[in-house]
Amino acid sequence: MAAVPNTPTPTSAPAAQASSAASFLKSNLRDYGMLMSLVIIMALFWWLTDGTLLQPLNLTNLVLQNSYIVIMALGMLLVIVAGHIDLSVGSLVGFIGALAAVLMVDYQWHFVPATIVCLIAGAVIGAIQGYFVAFFSIPSFIVTLAGMLVFRGLNLALLQGQSVGPFDPNFQLLSSGFIPDPLGGENLRTTSLLIGVVVAVLMMISRLRERANRVKHGMDTEPMPFFIGKNLFFMALIIALCWKMAGYRGLPNVMIVMTVLMLFYDFVTTRTTIGRRIYALGGNEKAARLSGVKTKWLSFYTFVNMGVLAAVAGLVFAARLNTATPKAGVGFELDVIAACFIGGASASGGVGKVLGAVIGAFIMGVMNNGMSIMGIGIDYQQVIKGLVLLAAVFFDVYNKNKS
Repeated sequence: MAAVPNTPTPTSAPAAQASSAASFLKSNLRDYGMLMSLVIIMALFWWLTDGTLLQPLNLTNLVLQNSYIVIMALGMLLVIVAGHIDLSVGSLVGFIGALAAVLMVDYQWHFVPATIVCLIAGAVIGAIQGYFVAFFSIPSFIVTLAGMLVFRGLNLALLQGQSVGPFDPNFQLLSSGFIPDPLGGENLRTTSLLIGVVVAVLMMISRLRERANRVKHGMDTEPMPFFIGKNLFFMALIIALCWKMAGYRGLPNVMIVMTVLMLFYDFVTTRTTIGRRIYALGGNEKAARLSGVKTKWLSFYTFVNMGVLAAVAGLVFAARLNTATPKAGVGFELDVIAACFIGGASASGGVGKVLGAVIGAFIMGVMNNGMSIMGIGIDYQQVIKGLVLLAAVFFDVYNKNKS
């Protein structure tokens, strides 16, 4: 007897699509949860601060205050994904700022060679710490804890316990300058707004091409409603942010630096061999080594990279303060590590995204800024941030055990 083929009912396709969408959302709950958390937190503090949070001046301050955290979070993400941790970044920020101050203020160096020396110093420091971690198998927690103490002491020694400044006005533009407006907007920095629109459009085109390539090669892709909704949200967010900031002084120079670094590290982690190998290293070091990955050198490079980005953050922070202080960078490592974990990085390595680390950094920044506007004391701010970090790590561990 011939088998009768099963003809799909009219509702089977929509049901399958709904099931596929639900399955995708469940497997990517971490990513979409972070995005929704940022939106909810911003909306909450916008309401609690009577709209002050999203004023152009405050948005500009929010970017300036968190730029160095975002920059370091990009490097810390790779360190954490590789299965390590770096506790020395806050002290390194202070040390690099002190080194820059001594070179530029005390020895009257031009800011360009002084900046180059500071970046090289950051790379060397990262290389020294990475060498002990990678080739002597000393736990990164111990090595970088020692580094935290060493560079905090060297910071005090360089500055002799006193603040040193001010810096060259041209160097200050790194953190306090804004991009020029050749289009000459009177009440609105037209150039800044136009840059935001162009970036948003280019981002959408890039994502569409990437999705088309994945579909062409039969790779898994997110359902179209999620894809359209997520990218339209980011387009609207970029344009709205640039429009708001254009109403004040336009886009800060450091925001351009931060955006370029974000795009670069997103490319490295998603489209390069070394990026895939770092994830393989954190996921299973033994398997990666047996597959031919030079795991020791890879760990070494992540610390070198972290040292360079910590040096960049140190220069940005010093330029913002216009002085180097003995207490610069205190506690920064906690905010940077918290940003990565809140942004979805796994404490056991192998998991994490650049966008997640950036979102995590801005979640921390919005919380700090919003609570400060509301007049909440630093004591309760620390309590709240600690609870948020614990909740993020608990969520990660819970999902891993559940799967």
